[in-house]
Amino acid sequence: MSDLRVRFAPSPTGYLHIGGARTALFNYLLARQQRGTFILRVEDTDVERSTQESTDAILQAMEWLGLDYDEGPIFQSDRFDLYKAKVAQLLAEGKAYRCYCSAEELEKKRELAIASGSSRLGYDGTCRNRADHSAGAPHVVRFRTPQSGTTTFVDRIKGPISFNNEELDDLIIQRTDGTPTYNFVVVIDDVDMRISLVIRGDDHINNTPRQIHIYQALGAPVPEFAHVPMILGADKKRLSKRHGATSVMAYKEMGYLPEALVNYLVRLGWSHGDQEIFTKAELIEKFNLESVGRAAGVFNPDKLLWLNEHYIKTGDPERLGGLLAEILTARGVDVAGGPGLAAVVSTLQDRAKTLLEMADGAEFYFRRPASYDAEAVERQVGPEQIAALEQLCTELEGAGDADHAGVEAAFQKVLATTGLKLGKLGPAVRIALTGGTASPSIYEVVTVLGCAETVKRLQGALKVFRATLKTA
Repeated sequence: MSDLRVRFAPSPTGYLHIGGARTALFNYLLARQQRGTFILRVEDTDVERSTQESTDAILQAMEWLGLDYDEGPIFQSDRFDLYKAKVAQLLAEGKAYRCYCSAEELEKKRELAIASGSSRLGYDGTCRNRADHSAGAPHVVRFRTPQSGTTTFVDRIKGPISFNNEELDDLIIQRTDGTPTYNFVVVIDDVDMRISLVIRGDDHINNTPRQIHIYQALGAPVPEFAHVPMILGADKKRLSKRHGATSVMAYKEMGYLPEALVNYLVRLGWSHGDQEIFTKAELIEKFNLESVGRAAGVFNPDKLLWLNEHYIKTGDPERLGGLLAEILTARGVDVAGGPGLAAVVSTLQDRAKTLLEMADGAEFYFRRPASYDAEAVERQVGPEQIAALEQLCTELEGAGDADHAGVEAAFQKVLATTGLKLGKLGPAVRIALTGGTASPSIYEVVTVLGCAETVKRLQGALKVFRATLKTA
């Protein structure tokens, strides 16, 4: 076990989005590679916006992606006593102070600063050295930020980054209602959980110097930081719903496999030579922060779909069959009395880009046709086909539980007797079995359906075909 301790810390104010999932993934991979500790912390101090529904959605997404954590979930809402104690400590040490300026006063100061053209629009320090304290008067608690010098840290992805302390105002660490603020509790938690490396989105870079000051005020070691570039849409703007789904679980609902999304997300900003496809074991072995790019990643739905198609084609039919059953059952399709799901999957793997497409193609295996494509019947079914279908019924009835070779032999016997080519008989069989003209190989379909079910479907279709010919 190494000393590496990393964390993923989502706020439960919505679903787990693509950017958050990638950050979680980078933390997970590094922890597994270095045999460190991966912690899940739920940052739910925003009581008004945090919901149990969002918490559940985040936990479900983590589980679906296979990002198992070693500690957690730890909820900030359970730790308010710790935060209050740390605020009291900083007040007692003179590293924080009470500020009695009202919101109206602060807004007025801001307006004056803007009007005067000042570059300092933050808090002006009115209460920083105030000696008198109004007992019981509404106040916030502010951190006493260093007013000179620079704060520098070496980002594991972006390199050295410096901030002038004089550009930073005195951060509020406790609101008027007594609740702590984000930048404060993040540090308290990271210290308490002994986080040694913080991997997060680069929208947090400007928070980093403020947080470093709090680490130093607490006498705690400052962790390393690695800020991951954001994800953009094709128009180079921040990824949003207009670019497609941004929720992790939306991709599950759209029929994507978790391994496809994991593979795609890790490659969205990280590379290992020209390799595109990685198993999770390979990712754990090869991932490193040094190969994470500094530029923003551009989300490409087509690339994700290509990866998903690959994982469906190469997936275990038994596992995919279980996933397919969930979708079909949700559609009201009873799979219990139908053919084996793994066998069904094996006929569709080369034809489906998503599990939803696979489900579309699989429904006929479990539902006999309620009707037949009239145009296809008119085009593909005539007296020759009806005679051949009747003979095929006879051959398959005697074939029992024929395998692929047995089914092909039955077809070949009918073709030899009737003089038809498969191209003249196959479409009629396909219409009879599926109701339409699209399906996997007709031999595969019959093998999976079984000869008994095939004969029942052929006989049912023949009644309709004969009646159609009579009225034609």
